[in-house]
Amino acid sequence: MAELNTDHESHKLGMHTEQLSGRTQQVFFSPSADENFTYPYAIDVDFAKEAEFDAAAMEISDINLKIRELMKEGHGTITIKNPSAKHSLGVGILNRLNLKFEGSLGYFGCGLVDGPNIHITGRVGWSCAENMMSGTIVIEKNAGSTFGAAMRGGDLVCKGDVGSRTGIDQKGGTIIVGGRAGAFSGFMMQRGRMIILGDAGKNLGDSMYDGTIYVGGKIEDLGVDAVEGEINDVEAQWLETKLALYGMKAPNGVKNLTKIVAGKQLWNYDNLEPSEKKLVL
Repeated sequence: MAELNTDHESHKLGMHTEQLSGRTQQVFFSPSADENFTYPYAIDVDFAKEAEFDAAAMEISDINLKIRELMKEGHGTITIKNPSAKHSLGVGILNRLNLKFEGSLGYFGCGLVDGPNIHITGRVGWSCAENMMSGTIVIEKNAGSTFGAAMRGGDLVCKGDVGSRTGIDQKGGTIIVGGRAGAFSGFMMQRGRMIILGDAGKNLGDSMYDGTIYVGGKIEDLGVDAVEGEINDVEAQWLETKLALYGMKAPNGVKNLTKIVAGKQLWNYDNLEPSEKKLVL
């Protein structure tokens, strides 16, 4: 069994500040562990084995079934042409896979995924990558509201603008936005990192419990219990490396990003006196 790695740079990134009485969700395994951390029923695919199909005249369920059929045949790289903004495409993939959509997706695209690397050349609707566990999803254009809702791991990247409530209830992973983010982004954030290279709308980080938000542009205002922090050298290095993976840069350098963290006044909210609760809110 993999052992918990207590000597990890995540400590320097402020990822171990929680004071929970129950079991922590922060588990960092040693990269040298023998386990592959894949599902026992995962399909062994060959990334060099490519396939593509046109989804213009296909129903949503047939498109998703076709992806699984091609995976069972060993195809590790699949391209879907003309997705035509249909909803709920590419959902529930619990396998390593290179998946490309040449076009735009509708609502709830690529939700409940754990492992695939997905590239979308167009736009996506509401709730893209909801409950994403691992892997990467890169959107070349814009995204709708609740982008990355309840996300737990992996990298979720939108090179354009995103709507309101981006990263709502985020529990891990990294969300990167190349443009602007709407109101209430980072609402009730619990873990993970969010990087917004453009402007951020109202109530940024409202009621966030933990995690970190970085903003390159203007912030309209901060939500309840969201406060500014300072970027250290470890964070700066991590930000440079992470952005470079997707060909992105901070507008004025990573050291000039505004860092937003939880003020932690809500951590013991139930124990506060009525007058103190009014001050916090």
